[in-house]
Amino acid sequence: MGHIITDLLNRFKQGNIHIQLIYINVAVFVVFALLGVFGFLWGSSFTSLIESYVSLPSSLNQLMTQPWSLITYMFMHQGIWHLFFNMLCLYWFGELFLGSFSARHLRGLYILGGLVGGVFFILACNFLPVLQSQLSGATLVGASAAIMAITVAVAFKLPNYPVNLFLIGEIRMKYIAGAMVLISVVSVSGSNSGGEFAHLGGALVGWLFTRQLNHGHDIVAWINSILDLFNWISPRKWRASKSSRKAKMKIHSEKDPKDWEYNVRKKNQNNEIDRILEKLKQSGYESLTTEEKKKLFDESKRG
Repeated sequence: MGHIITDLLNRFKQGNIHIQLIYINVAVFVVFALLGVFGFLWGSSFTSLIESYVSLPSSLNQLMTQPWSLITYMFMHQGIWHLFFNMLCLYWFGELFLGSFSARHLRGLYILGGLVGGVFFILACNFLPVLQSQLSGATLVGASAAIMAITVAVAFKLPNYPVNLFLIGEIRMKYIAGAMVLISVVSVSGSNSGGEFAHLGGALVGWLFTRQLNHGHDIVAWINSILDLFNWISPRKWRASKSSRKAKMKIHSEKDPKDWEYNVRKKNQNNEIDRILEKLKQSGYESLTTEEKKKLFDESKRG
């Protein structure tokens, strides 16, 4: 058991920021799931009591007694499928995000998107008459608002980036993010009204982040400065990786220094060539497909 924990800790330390955030979310879910089992066997409700202190309450009075819930709620999930779909989106869009922004940006945007999403939830529950009675005593959990911020930020940076969706096919990033925002808008009148307002708050942050960064203003810098004080998730390693990313970017600077879509495509092409060369080394030229041979030939001409 000790070896498993050590291995998981090593993988956590070596992973990119979105992988580390996934580890944290999964670990929190597992801990509370085990606490729920123990509580059930002992006939105790202490697990529900703990959950109430880390979930975000709609009540302003209750929020005053547990302000930390504005942070903790975004690492909590209600059920395995809630966790699974959120972490799947965090993995997909986190990968794309890191192709255009730094790990520190993702860390700060995750927190800021969750914070603003939580504020939207509280404001909707307390100041929209139609929701005041319906959501009295409601609580919010989940990373959806934080992930929505990351998704929308990617969509505004790489609007035409193609994403292959299972059973659907290739869709551009702007349409995926647009569909997610539209679903939240039309679902405001549904059973998860407060959660949908949180999603919209996260989407707003994602748009503002990309827009302001294009003008030279980093709206998540203050959050990262605070997190650095607590040494939260290996900031030194991120600074090093950020410097490495800038050094690598200089390779393409003469061609198109500001074209992030070009850099993402070039990175994917390089990864594909590396895969083909490894296959060539292991199995020989005849093992390559016609398409792989063509890609290798085209790359040799560019070289």
